[in-house]
Amino acid sequence: MSASTETSMKWTSADLELLPENDYRYEIIDGELYVTRAPHWKHQICITKIATVLDIWSSQSKLGEAIINPGIIFSDDNNVIPDLIWISHERLKSCVDEAGHFTNVPELVIEVLSQKSNDIKRDKEIKLKLYSNRGVKEYWIVDWQLKQVEVYRRTQSQLRLVMTLMEGDSISSALLPDFSCQISEFFSTFN
Repeated sequence: MSASTETSMKWTSADLELLPENDYRYEIIDGELYVTRAPHWKHQICITKIATVLDIWSSQSKLGEAIINPGIIFSDDNNVIPDLIWISHERLKSCVDEAGHFTNVPELVIEVLSQKSNDIKRDKEIKLKLYSNRGVKEYWIVDWQLKQVEVYRRTQSQLRLVMTLMEGDSISSALLPDFSCQISEFFSTFN
């Protein structure tokens, strides 16, 4: 749900401090406030499954960290909470503020789609544009209902859809050397 008004009010990170602490997630993209409720439990399980696979690989490779729901403050009017990121140790050293929020882009961002059409539009259009403009190298959009993953990779300075993987497919990435996983592992609880 977008909470912007017709008067073109621009929300900032400072405005978030004034909002109540509750079960809602508040994000600002291009100065527009987006408010979402807690998602379906299958959405949350899917994030956990992906994070577990990435965390195991990260522990073995010692190349980075998988982090669930980090706050990323790109600018005063772009403050988001992706479902999951993977960030290299090298980048992690230089992009965290005093409050523990990220101030620079991680290499990989993963969003798991919610059920509402406005949430889907935000992840597939608005956040895709934001992550593309900010320099994310790879963006996975995971659909737990269809059991598929859209993989966007940086090509000619933009994130572009390079493949859509289904439950029987395997996923790998140049960002994650020797990482490979069956897409079905992301959805194993749902079978």
